[in-house]
Amino acid sequence: MEYPSTGAESTKGLGVSTDASVAIIKTESLTKRFGQVIAVDRVNYALREYEVAGIVGSNGAGKTTFFNLLTGYYPPDEGTIRYRGEDVTRASPQRRIAMGMMRTFQLTSTFDNLQVIDNLVLAYFRAHRNPSLLSLFLTTCKRYRSEERIAECLDTFELRDVRNRQAKHLSLGEKRRLEIAMAIVAEPRVLLLDEPLAGLGESEIKGVLGVLRKHVGKQTILIVEHKISQVEDFLERLTVMHDGKIIADGTCAECLRDPEVRRSYWQIQATSRGTDPASP
Repeated sequence: MEYPSTGAESTKGLGVSTDASVAIIKTESLTKRFGQVIAVDRVNYALREYEVAGIVGSNGAGKTTFFNLLTGYYPPDEGTIRYRGEDVTRASPQRRIAMGMMRTFQLTSTFDNLQVIDNLVLAYFRAHRNPSLLSLFLTTCKRYRSEERIAECLDTFELRDVRNRQAKHLSLGEKRRLEIAMAIVAEPRVLLLDEPLAGLGESEIKGVLGVLRKHVGKQTILIVEHKISQVEDFLERLTVMHDGKIIADGTCAECLRDPEVRRSYWQIQATSRGTDPASP
């Protein structure tokens, strides 16, 4: 695989489409600086509809900054972002949510003093009833608890047994599932997950990935993660970032063999022999 020195990935032979007619999200020369530090360096990226893709990289690689650019939490210094062909470079996070881009955060964001089912009710009400802020807070949650979509989410995300438990009393794994369920109940076109496996044990990771697999083919899924080993069996496509640039893009197997990934991500010399480590 070859990559130009500009920091924008080459897509030749990698199965990566940059055709705006098939890419649900597409960036061109996307750049973000913090002072003298270039966190994202002229990145070209295309995500196809219904694709299950991941972005990985070591700390400081630029993956979270890139994610924040995609979701509108940072404005880029240069470049463009298109969603379904429309320029959303300067669109607010709320506008992108309304267009079908739903994002979760590295730290769980739930209403801790509310029951699990009422967290889902508020997420559903906000997405499907187009409420004002005042009406959102004045909503009687019990009125919407019987909504079919909410019942489906409780079952899909294995939350029915804890439906009446306050979110603050959930395990971290249960909270992750609840947060993702709150995003999915809004029925987004694109689900953007920021390190959804951070802090989870092995069984909890399997649980979260298990429920996400039920939505493969229903939504476009993009995951930002730190460790390849946690997501390689789940992803259809992997992108590896280093120093704000994309250094590899393709299947997980292709990226794992890439000399630049070995050198930059795992800090292994390209001539090294032996078994690759499972994580950096």
